[in-house]
Amino acid sequence: MAEGTVSMAEVETSFQKFAVHGDTKATGKEMNGKNFAKICKDCHIIDGKNVTTTDVDIVFSKVKAKSARVITFEQFNQALTELAPKRFKGKSKEEAVQLLYGLIVGKEPANAGVTKVAKAAAVDRLTDSTKYTGSHKERFDDSGKGKGKAGREDIPDTSGYVAAYKGSGTYDEKVKNP
Repeated sequence: MAEGTVSMAEVETSFQKFAVHGDTKATGKEMNGKNFAKICKDCHIIDGKNVTTTDVDIVFSKVKAKSARVITFEQFNQALTELAPKRFKGKSKEEAVQLLYGLIVGKEPANAGVTKVAKAAAVDRLTDSTKYTGSHKERFDDSGKGKGKAGREDIPDTSGYVAAYKGSGTYDEKVKNP
Protein backbone atom coordinates (compact mmCIF):
# COMPACT_ATOMS: atom_id res chain seq x y z
CA MET A 1 0.00 0.00 0.00
CA ALA A 2 1.20 3.50 -0.82
CA GLU A 3 1.69 6.10 1.91
CA GLY A 4 -1.44 8.13 1.09
CA THR A 5 -3.85 5.20 0.73
CA VAL A 6 -6.24 4.01 3.39
CA SER A 7 -7.32 0.40 3.81
CA MET A 8 -10.97 -0.36 3.10
CA ALA A 9 -11.16 -2.48 6.27
CA GLU A 10 -10.51 0.63 8.40
CA VAL A 11 -13.17 2.57 6.50
CA GLU A 12 -15.61 -0.32 6.92
CA THR A 13 -14.93 -0.42 10.69
CA SER A 14 -15.88 3.25 10.97
CA PHE A 15 -18.93 2.59 8.73
CA GLN A 16 -20.08 -0.18 11.08
CA LYS A 17 -19.61 1.97 14.21
CA PHE A 18 -21.73 4.75 12.73
CA ALA A 19 -24.28 2.30 11.28
CA VAL A 20 -25.19 0.88 14.70
CA HIS A 21 -25.12 4.29 16.45
CA GLY A 22 -28.47 5.10 18.05
CA ASP A 23 -30.21 1.98 16.76
CA THR A 24 -30.39 -1.06 19.02
CA LYS A 25 -31.63 -3.30 16.20
CA ALA A 26 -28.92 -2.34 13.68
CA THR A 27 -26.47 -5.02 12.54
CA GLY A 28 -23.75 -2.70 11.19
CA LYS A 29 -24.18 -3.90 7.60
CA GLU A 30 -26.56 -1.08 6.56
CA MET A 31 -26.69 2.62 7.40
CA ASN A 32 -29.75 4.89 7.49
CA GLY A 33 -29.84 8.49 6.27
CA LYS A 34 -29.54 10.00 9.75
CA ASN A 35 -26.36 8.07 10.50
CA PHE A 36 -24.95 8.85 7.03
CA ALA A 37 -25.45 12.55 7.77
CA LYS A 38 -23.84 12.00 11.20
CA ILE A 39 -20.74 10.33 9.79
CA CYS A 40 -20.40 13.18 7.28
CA LYS A 41 -20.77 15.77 10.04
CA ASP A 42 -18.55 14.08 12.65
CA CYS A 43 -15.78 13.34 10.14
CA HIS A 44 -15.89 16.91 8.75
CA ILE A 45 -16.97 15.89 5.26
CA ILE A 46 -19.66 18.57 5.64
CA ASP A 47 -17.67 21.80 5.66
CA GLY A 48 -20.54 24.26 5.29
CA LYS A 49 -19.21 25.76 2.04
CA ASN A 50 -18.55 23.09 -0.57
CA VAL A 51 -20.52 20.23 1.01
CA THR A 52 -23.69 20.98 3.00
CA THR A 53 -26.21 18.74 4.78
CA THR A 54 -28.49 19.15 1.77
CA ASP A 55 -25.78 17.79 -0.54
CA VAL A 56 -25.30 14.81 1.78
CA ASP A 57 -29.04 14.07 1.81
CA ILE A 58 -29.26 14.33 -1.98
CA VAL A 59 -26.31 11.95 -2.49
CA PHE A 60 -27.81 9.50 0.01
CA SER A 61 -31.10 9.52 -1.93
CA LYS A 62 -29.21 8.97 -5.20
CA VAL A 63 -27.22 5.92 -4.10
CA LYS A 64 -29.89 4.06 -2.12
CA ALA A 65 -32.31 1.68 -3.80
CA LYS A 66 -35.60 3.26 -4.82
CA SER A 67 -37.77 1.81 -2.03
CA ALA A 68 -34.97 1.28 0.52
CA ARG A 69 -34.28 3.49 3.53
CA VAL A 70 -30.74 2.25 4.13
CA ILE A 71 -27.47 1.92 2.18
CA THR A 72 -24.89 -0.86 2.19
CA PHE A 73 -21.12 -0.38 2.46
CA GLU A 74 -20.79 -0.53 -1.35
CA GLN A 75 -23.44 2.20 -1.73
CA PHE A 76 -21.65 4.16 1.01
CA ASN A 77 -18.43 4.05 -1.05
CA GLN A 78 -20.40 5.18 -4.11
CA ALA A 79 -21.80 8.11 -2.11
CA LEU A 80 -18.33 9.11 -0.93
CA THR A 81 -17.09 8.96 -4.53
CA GLU A 82 -19.80 11.48 -5.45
CA LEU A 83 -19.04 13.75 -2.47
CA ALA A 84 -15.23 13.69 -2.78
CA PRO A 85 -14.82 16.04 -5.78
CA LYS A 86 -17.19 18.54 -4.13
CA ARG A 87 -15.28 18.48 -0.84
CA PHE A 88 -11.78 18.61 -2.33
CA LYS A 89 -12.04 20.85 -5.39
CA GLY A 90 -8.99 20.89 -7.67
CA LYS A 91 -7.90 17.35 -6.76
CA SER A 92 -8.24 14.29 -8.97
CA LYS A 93 -11.23 12.07 -8.19
CA GLU A 94 -9.06 9.23 -6.83
CA GLU A 95 -7.00 11.59 -4.69
CA ALA A 96 -10.14 13.28 -3.35
CA VAL A 97 -11.69 9.90 -2.44
CA GLN A 98 -8.50 8.89 -0.59
CA LEU A 99 -8.53 12.19 1.33
CA LEU A 100 -12.18 11.58 2.22
CA TYR A 101 -11.36 8.05 3.44
CA GLY A 102 -8.56 9.61 5.51
CA LEU A 103 -11.13 11.82 7.26
CA ILE A 104 -13.32 8.80 8.10
CA VAL A 105 -10.73 6.26 9.28
CA GLY A 106 -10.53 5.80 13.05
CA LYS A 107 -13.54 7.97 13.82
CA GLU A 108 -16.41 6.98 16.10
CA PRO A 109 -19.79 8.60 16.67
CA ALA A 110 -19.39 11.63 18.92
CA ASN A 111 -21.73 12.04 21.85
CA ALA A 112 -20.45 15.48 22.84
CA GLY A 113 -23.27 17.89 23.47
CA VAL A 114 -25.96 15.23 23.08
CA THR A 115 -26.96 14.93 26.74
CA LYS A 116 -25.89 17.42 29.34
CA VAL A 117 -26.11 17.10 33.11
CA ALA A 118 -28.85 19.23 34.62
CA LYS A 119 -27.75 22.47 36.24
CA ALA A 120 -27.16 21.98 39.96
CA ALA A 121 -29.01 25.17 40.91
CA ALA A 122 -32.20 24.04 39.17
CA VAL A 123 -32.04 20.59 40.76
CA ASP A 124 -31.36 22.09 44.18
CA ARG A 125 -34.33 24.40 43.82
CA LEU A 126 -36.63 21.56 42.81
CA THR A 127 -35.50 19.24 45.58
CA ASP A 128 -35.51 21.85 48.38
CA SER A 129 -38.29 20.62 50.68
CA THR A 130 -38.63 24.01 52.39
CA LYS A 131 -40.09 25.45 49.16
CA TYR A 132 -43.01 23.00 49.09
CA THR A 133 -46.34 24.30 50.34
CA GLY A 134 -49.77 22.93 51.11
CA SER A 135 -50.31 19.20 51.11
CA HIS A 136 -46.97 18.60 49.37
CA LYS A 137 -44.93 19.70 52.37
CA GLU A 138 -46.42 16.78 54.29
CA ARG A 139 -44.26 14.46 52.21
CA PHE A 140 -41.13 15.50 54.14
CA ASP A 141 -40.11 15.21 57.78
CA ASP A 142 -38.55 18.08 59.79
CA SER A 143 -35.04 17.38 58.49
CA GLY A 144 -36.18 17.61 54.84
CA LYS A 145 -35.88 13.91 54.15
CA GLY A 146 -38.76 12.35 52.25
CA LYS A 147 -41.20 10.16 54.15
CA GLY A 148 -41.53 7.72 51.26
CA LYS A 149 -44.84 5.91 50.91
CA ALA A 150 -46.16 7.35 54.15
CA GLY A 151 -45.75 10.85 52.68
CA ARG A 152 -47.67 9.99 49.49
CA GLU A 153 -50.56 7.85 50.60
CA ASP A 154 -53.49 8.66 52.81
CA ILE A 155 -53.16 6.15 55.60
CA PRO A 156 -56.62 5.40 57.03
CA ASP A 157 -57.25 6.50 60.59
CA THR A 158 -58.83 3.52 62.42
CA SER A 159 -59.30 5.32 65.76
CA GLY A 160 -63.06 5.63 65.29
CA TYR A 161 -63.11 9.44 65.35
CA VAL A 162 -63.91 11.84 62.52
CA ALA A 163 -60.77 13.15 60.82
CA ALA A 164 -60.61 16.70 62.24
CA TYR A 165 -62.27 16.03 65.65
CA LYS A 166 -60.38 18.00 68.32
CA GLY A 167 -61.51 15.88 71.25
CA SER A 168 -60.26 12.58 69.88
CA GLY A 169 -59.09 10.14 72.56
CA THR A 170 -61.20 11.72 75.33
CA TYR A 171 -64.14 9.29 75.27
CA ASP A 172 -62.58 6.83 77.74
CA GLU A 173 -61.93 9.64 80.24
CA LYS A 174 -65.57 10.84 80.13
CA VAL A 175 -67.07 7.35 80.49
CA LYS A 176 -64.84 6.26 83.42
CA ASN A 177 -65.30 9.48 85.48
CA PRO A 178 -69.10 9.56 86.17
